[in-house]
Amino acid sequence: MVKTRFAPSPTGKLHVGNVRTALFAYLYARHTGGKFVLRIEDTDLDRSHSDYIDKLIEDLKWLSLEWDEGPIVGGPEKSYLQSERIEIYKYFANKLIEEGKAYHCYCTPEEIEHGKKEMEASGKGPIYNGRCRNLTHSQKRKFEEEGRIPVVRFIAYDEDFEINDIVKGNVKFPKGMVGDFVILRATGLPVYNYAVVIDDALMEITHVIRADEHLSNTVRQLMIYKALKFKTPEFAHLALVLGPDRQKLSKR
Repeated sequence: MVKTRFAPSPTGKLHVGNVRTALFAYLYARHTGGKFVLRIEDTDLDRSHSDYIDKLIEDLKWLSLEWDEGPIVGGPEKSYLQSERIEIYKYFANKLIEEGKAYHCYCTPEEIEHGKKEMEASGKGPIYNGRCRNLTHSQKRKFEEEGRIPVVRFIAYDEDFEINDIVKGNVKFPKGMVGDFVILRATGLPVYNYAVVIDDALMEITHVIRADEHLSNTVRQLMIYKALKFKTPEFAHLALVLGPDRQKLSKR
């Protein structure tokens, strides 16, 4: 069964780009006899506000975009707010660490920036150099004694990835595009590219319909799908809605 989702961040009011994405996901689910899920991606605690969630739900109801799973109506998942799913993200992060697919990284921002410059100087992209990938227990302990709180980094696959996008056709992501990337911040909160995969997989989303600006995120998400042996959904990346000045229309 087809299952789509609309997953806004409550950092402001809905704008026309949000509404179009929600409309496509809703109509495709209804057209195929599938289900439409509403998920609130509110892990940006500094910018997310409950008032925006209330307004978002009010606006979707006004637009008659009724969801089959999500806030208010419930569903198989205990919660459809990411802020209430933190333990789930930690569980899968620990699983990846235990399987040797992720690791704790203690690098400071200055060390990360220095490492990227070294990578560029050697003819590679400005990506993380993997400095913490093989730390010993004593090295970790030393960093912790210094007061460093680690993030969790995913070990990027050194291979090509590709998708057959419903809108764009075949899209190839060559190896080396990304280095080992963060999936859990030092605060324990998940990064978007990680949380979205966990949620889409557990909520059994079959079709991810979203704006074109998310296409570059896809390679990281494909890697996480592969590492956790989750079924990869189909993707459809929609062109941005632009104003007369050729700038995207958004809440800002």
